[in-house]
Amino acid sequence: MLMDPDTLAQIVPAVSRLEKVGENEFNAIAEIKLGPVNGAFSGGLSLSDIRENEGYNLHVKQTSKIGNADALISINLKPVSDSETELTFDGNARLSGLLARTGQRVISGVANTLTKQFFTNFEEALAAS
Repeated sequence: MLMDPDTLAQIVPAVSRLEKVGENEFNAIAEIKLGPVNGAFSGGLSLSDIRENEGYNLHVKQTSKIGNADALISINLKPVSDSETELTFDGNARLSGLLARTGQRVISGVANTLTKQFFTNFEEALAAS
């Protein structure tokens, strides 16, 4: 599910559209509206270092009038039982423009909120399938 573009478009917060442009590469359109951080973003989303049933890297590069974001997130999957999988992730992002000047505390809060939304959306997609 985490590699399906339709599922990703539903569960990644603020993404309104994913358009496939190549093998594991997509154009992404997103809108972020959280407190002082809001703007329309466009750019790319790609999957790399794909390890079947183990994980992959998600690279997101977005631009907007309020700044640019370039993030690399490593998603790792570990079977716990026949019906459970542990998902862990780690990543970092480079920001520029107004986004970078907004302040670490505000951006960290936005990142935490988006992460929680991602997992809530993912749990809902799992329950629906």
